[in-house]
Amino acid sequence: QVQLVESGGGLVQPGGSLNLSCTASRSSFNNYAMGWYRQAPGKQRELVATVTSGGTTDYSDSVKGRFTISRDNAKNTVYLQMNSLKPEDTAVYYCNAHILYTTSTYWGQGTQVTVSS
Repeated sequence: QVQLVESGGGLVQPGGSLNLSCTASRSSFNNYAMGWYRQAPGKQRELVATVTSGGTTDYSDSVKGRFTISRDNAKNTVYLQMNSLKPEDTAVYYCNAHILYTTSTYWGQGTQVTVSS
């Protein structure tokens, strides 16, 4: 079992920045593919960004150029740096971990991000 604990959400004005963190409870973090997802009210959960165990990143078109995903394997932590935030980025953001070569996937509890003036 892997526990994921997210932090860093909050209220920010349009154009502002936030940095989300997600820390995994177990070691062997370098064997996890990590991702950030989000879910806005009344909408389905959608993929925001992913980073492989080797550090390759991918982004949804809606955040490309504004968000940056990164990982620190020594700290069992993945980050999501969010810049130039827009009201449409408002959602609950979830951290996801997929253990390589297994079907095991874990979710964090979510952290609220609200972009509003």
